[in-house]
Amino acid sequence: MPPHRNGSLSVVPLQEFVLEGFEGGRETQALLFAVFLALYVVAVLGNLSMIVLISLDARLHSPMYFFLKNLSFLDLCYSSVIAPNALANFLSPSKAITFEGCAAQLFFFSLLVTTEGFLLSVMAYDRFVAICSPLLYPVTMCPSACTRLVLGTYCGGCLNAIVQTSSTFRLPFCANHIDHFFCDVPPLLQLACTNTALNELLLFGICGLIIVGTTLVVLISYGYITVTILRMRSAAGRHKVFSTCGSHMTAVSLFYGTVFVMYAQPGAVESMRQGKVVSVFYTLVIPMLNPLIYSLRNKDVQEALRRLSQKLTVM
Repeated sequence: MPPHRNGSLSVVPLQEFVLEGFEGGRETQALLFAVFLALYVVAVLGNLSMIVLISLDARLHSPMYFFLKNLSFLDLCYSSVIAPNALANFLSPSKAITFEGCAAQLFFFSLLVTTEGFLLSVMAYDRFVAICSPLLYPVTMCPSACTRLVLGTYCGGCLNAIVQTSSTFRLPFCANHIDHFFCDVPPLLQLACTNTALNELLLFGICGLIIVGTTLVVLISYGYITVTILRMRSAAGRHKVFSTCGSHMTAVSLFYGTVFVMYAQPGAVESMRQGKVVSVFYTLVIPMLNPLIYSLRNKDVQEALRRLSQKLTVM
């Protein structure tokens, strides 16, 4: 437990925090800047391409691609909440962020990441209905139902963001140096002068509940999907379904696995060195990989890319 939690230090009135980021001299910071910039540029280009492609191609105007477009939007947004400020700090001697800016960054990051967790489970449910109840699919997953599901994911994300941000920034802080490259709950709890047991309970309890609940939806959905696939007589049909579902399962495994390591296990607040590396993975690497995962293993997306490139060539 950090020494400033024992009550021996006084509360510091804060106007700004300092994001210490990663250790190292100028060469190390320059290398990290280059790596972060490359990851962020690929993530932005990849997710923007998916959004534009799905919006322009009428053959992709289906519930599955509606959800995929929203996933790309979330990846684009939450990587943009983190990366620009981190890039600026690599080149800045002060590495400062205002108290309000820190609170805003935590709120929007929590909102977007939680929303993505819910959306991945909604995408699993969509595949379950499409494969296991194809005749009911047009009615069950009609445009209004899809819109309500997406809005519901944002409501769940907003609720968690409000709880985490308000409970964290009500704490009295004894220091302003955050041992991280962005404002997050675990490193902020280390700066508190008071007992943070309730905050840690909220963090692990709510995040654990969300992860367990959404994982159960995914596992149950794919359990039924697997049984249905094994009953298919057509090898081509099984291959197509496995290809589509395999992309989603890859994205789900990467996202839930890293989020669980960071937020839903005891000791996460104390192990920030490991947390920084894990955070890079889910704030930049996963948003970069998702468009590649869904495009490389999806023939519909590949054909849409081909059609779009042909149109651009003719123009």
